[in-house]
Amino acid sequence: MTQIAIVYHSGYGHTRRMAQAVADGAAESAQVQQIEIDAEGNVPESAWATLLAADAIVFGSPTYMGSVSWQFKKFADATSKPWFSQQWKDKLAAGFTNSASMNGDKHSTLHYFMTLAMQHSMLWVGTGLMPSNSKAATRDDINYVASFAGAMAATPSDASVDEMVEGDLKTARLFGARVAQQAARLATR
Repeated sequence: MTQIAIVYHSGYGHTRRMAQAVADGAAESAQVQQIEIDAEGNVPESAWATLLAADAIVFGSPTYMGSVSWQFKKFADATSKPWFSQQWKDKLAAGFTNSASMNGDKHSTLHYFMTLAMQHSMLWVGTGLMPSNSKAATRDDINYVASFAGAMAATPSDASVDEMVEGDLKTARLFGARVAQQAARLATR
């Protein structure tokens, strides 16, 4: 069975809930381990072995000021050791983010993840989802935020974790399932 690692930082719990949705989707066909980056930007020492063993690594961070949180950036900087020996080369990579605004420059966060993945010689997986962009579309539709590069969620700044938009969480679950499917597909080649 393929191994999926989801490494993420969550400032207020919204990105954690999104990580769980990604994990739920991936768990349909893969073994999933979540690694939460703590408030100081650190991961447990055991996380490095989990990341090394993974077939796919999914990055997650809230979008703060147009990019990843400083805690995620500290984690990314710490990946220079596996980068130096190209330990993640040819693993699949993917990413997800959440911010309060509909746009909120979330694409900059996904591009940050893509750049990190490319530096590690990884292979990027997008959502594979068409956008819900017709007049009849509602906020609870799949991929209403309309991202192809990775899963995006928009949660109002005064919304609790329990008030996250169900369509965004459905999108995250489908995204997690796609990452797992692509990892299994790559493993059979």
